[in-house]
Amino acid sequence: MSLFSLANRTALVTGASSGLGEHFAHVLAGAGASVVIAARRMDRLERVAAEISAKGGRALPVEMDVTHEDSVTGAFAEIQDALGRPCDIIINNSGMSREGWYREQSEEDWNAVIDTNLTGVWRVGKAATNAMIAAGVKGSIVNIASITAHRTQMMTTAYCVSKAGVDHLTRHMALESARYGIRVNAISPGYYKTAINDEYLDSEAGDAMRKRIAMRRFGEYKELDGALLLLASDAGSYMTGSTLVVDGGHLLSPL
Repeated sequence: MSLFSLANRTALVTGASSGLGEHFAHVLAGAGASVVIAARRMDRLERVAAEISAKGGRALPVEMDVTHEDSVTGAFAEIQDALGRPCDIIINNSGMSREGWYREQSEEDWNAVIDTNLTGVWRVGKAATNAMIAAGVKGSIVNIASITAHRTQMMTTAYCVSKAGVDHLTRHMALESARYGIRVNAISPGYYKTAINDEYLDSEAGDAMRKRIAMRRFGEYKELDGALLLLASDAGSYMTGSTLVVDGGHLLSPL
């Protein structure tokens, strides 16, 4: 298990105030990393930090809105001041969705999803890469995509397009960052219950979707831990530009 150890590493998790981001923060801390947890809601971040500390981990809550460049650059400056070094693991997890038929969706809703899910990943990735290069630090960036990056889904055009963009952005980031010892990969989760989708997954339509998954069930958060630790740690030291799909075989569903 030492291959997956994150001792002496510092990880930043965006969107860490709830859902998968909160879970990822606990997993990384449990593997030995000092964790910087970022989101807009400081009250929730402080709760997560307290829970990690209670387990013997180390967590620093930092306010960050990935849709605003000043907020991202300010958060990175705060991290540098507090820790004296950049984070060498970045989990680009912030995300949102606004449903609707593409022909009826407002430009405001479209922009909100693209700005958070795609441009936000670029903003954080850019700041993190430059911070690591300036410090001469090697590291790993893990972007959180989705199986909707690879398949269509009714009424979620903006979300699907944003995640497809994250998948392709990952490869471009990987290509340009490899020379600096910075690996960039992505995880495409299938369906896991989060604050974004729990009502849908509990609905009749959600149950119909469950039956189309090869394993006939939705995933549990812990089933993403292996992919996360592989890409964040030295266990994945020769991996860059890859996207790991963790979906219970959902993408195998026949047409």
